[in-house]
Amino acid sequence: MALQISATNPEQPAVLLDLPWNTPLDQWPDECLVALPRGISRHVVRFASAGPEVVAVKEISERGAVREFGLLRDLHRLGIPAVDPVAVVTGRVDADGAPLEPALITRHLKGSLPYRSMFESTMRPTTVKRLMDALAVLLVRLHLAGFAWGDCSLSNALFRRDAGAYAAYLVDAETGQIQQNLSRGQRDYDIELARVNIAGELMDLEASGALHPSVDPVPFGAAIVQRYEDLWHEVTRESVYPVDKRHYIDRRIRRLNDLGFDVAEMQIERSPVGDTVTFLPKVVDAGHHQRQLLRLTGLDAEENQARRLLNDLESWMAGEEDYAPGDPLGARPEVLAHRWVRDVFRPTVRAVPLEMRGEMDAAQIYHEVLEHRWYLSEAAGRDVGLDATIADYLVNVLPHTVNAMTPPGTDTTGGLSP
Repeated sequence: MALQISATNPEQPAVLLDLPWNTPLDQWPDECLVALPRGISRHVVRFASAGPEVVAVKEISERGAVREFGLLRDLHRLGIPAVDPVAVVTGRVDADGAPLEPALITRHLKGSLPYRSMFESTMRPTTVKRLMDALAVLLVRLHLAGFAWGDCSLSNALFRRDAGAYAAYLVDAETGQIQQNLSRGQRDYDIELARVNIAGELMDLEASGALHPSVDPVPFGAAIVQRYEDLWHEVTRESVYPVDKRHYIDRRIRRLNDLGFDVAEMQIERSPVGDTVTFLPKVVDAGHHQRQLLRLTGLDAEENQARRLLNDLESWMAGEEDYAPGDPLGARPEVLAHRWVRDVFRPTVRAVPLEMRGEMDAAQIYHEVLEHRWYLSEAAGRDVGLDATIADYLVNVLPHTVNAMTPPGTDTTGGLSP
């Protein structure tokens, strides 16, 4: 049987042919391998150079390789965080003509690490919790897409930090299956497997001395169940909000924030009866919102201010006609953020007279206006809008919050010209 390489890219087989397919994977020479951290796997896995790319090669049965290749391609089309499939190699034989196992090739996920490598230096409990949250987010997203994992564990995921955000990526889809919708029983099976597997993996780390002494494996394994349930409820609870009740969207965002998650993406679908809102959650590190706000808008704010402003920006962007995440023809977030600063943020701040600002900077003023809008809207049962909020804020809130002893000459404009 001749060597066959079935690839997603027609140019890929030529590059892959240079690899030593007539040699068992665990005997490949060092010159074609790349020294990267590997997780625990029931199969032989190696990282190799394939032209300009680094790929992961896994020896597996032909049926398993073809099936997993197809599942990974489906997940890629669905936009689920998972490793990218590259090719399946079959028809391998050694120098004596004896058959060798086929191989599944995936693209190395840059900046990602298996969980054991992340625990080589003892991680703080808060960081361990964020990794668990990232895995819960991944499991929710997989289930929303109709994917039953069948073997959710820390070992079958890769973790990546990007600008303070934590994300988990599926790396092993061997036991998975995709359906139109998952039953409650299928989801429960995945969740129970995750609980047992995670507790066991943390026990292994504990035995090796790589786990922080304050982390108890069993409660941490059980915690992912509650994190998943809370997140699933908040993300899947679909509601249609009347146009004049925009504060209901703020309420949903606040609940996600209270659960410890941020909003990675929000989509609003307009209809004659109201707006249907869907959220995509993510896990973030301290200081993430400050960095994100500064990058998008140039505004320098404290972390809590930045989170509130970013939530407002995200909500505003989702309502813009040219906002289309992933669409190359849609407006980029940086363009929309600039428009938000120009058309929303600056006019709101400038509506507060200079002499009334005290020591508050622009970000704090806008933050307080947003908070006041929330309370007014909740009380009124409808979105009261920015204009009515500012008018009420100037009369009933600002005089009581501004420090009357602000030294003369203090710059209270936050760098904004009046």
